[in-house]
Amino acid sequence: MMNTQDNEEEETRGRGPRGERRGRGGPHHEGPRGGREGREGRGGRRGGWQVADLPPADDAAQWFAGRLPDGWFDEVTVTSDREEILVVGTLTQEAAGGEVSGAAVEGRISRFRADTRDERIEIAREAEERYQRKVSWGVRLGDVEALFTHVAAPVMTRLRQPERQVLDTLVDAGVARSRSDALAWSVRLVGEHADEWLGQLRDAMSEVDKLRGQGPAL
Repeated sequence: MMNTQDNEEEETRGRGPRGERRGRGGPHHEGPRGGREGREGRGGRRGGWQVADLPPADDAAQWFAGRLPDGWFDEVTVTSDREEILVVGTLTQEAAGGEVSGAAVEGRISRFRADTRDERIEIAREAEERYQRKVSWGVRLGDVEALFTHVAAPVMTRLRQPERQVLDTLVDAGVARSRSDALAWSVRLVGEHADEWLGQLRDAMSEVDKLRGQGPAL
């Protein structure tokens, strides 16, 4: 996977309407130009103890499907969490210029990235105003997926000795460079092997949110 960062977008991100610095996304990504970070740090799912006033992003895929220009992508995948909405599109054959491979793939992706930068910044600004989350972009072409921007959000936790020993074993074995890398590796592993269960859990939480929204206001 190509993993790059959009410098031009970064220069216009993370400032409020009066020019003050905003955003907590770190060096990987800051908020869209002129947008507000809002209260994203409090969570992303309506009704939870962390998410009292963060707008839901359940309809983000539909919003982007209607907002993205025709001709950009053949297919779009939109995923979201408390901090970020990630939009990854499969380039159309017209945008890709036909079958390409090797260095030509990187060239086609770079051209698309440059040609659409200003419009992507504007779309990201609108989406952040709506959902109070940062927007990240990526594209697919053939077997290559490239992320232009992304959020790397720190997660603090306390671990007891048996849990720390698991991380230290991964570090000592060379699987990870540090405890932080080992923890991230463990989370990815759980996600890969518990994907079906996690999907069912998300669906159940979504139903709870819907029922809560239908209840009487306090």
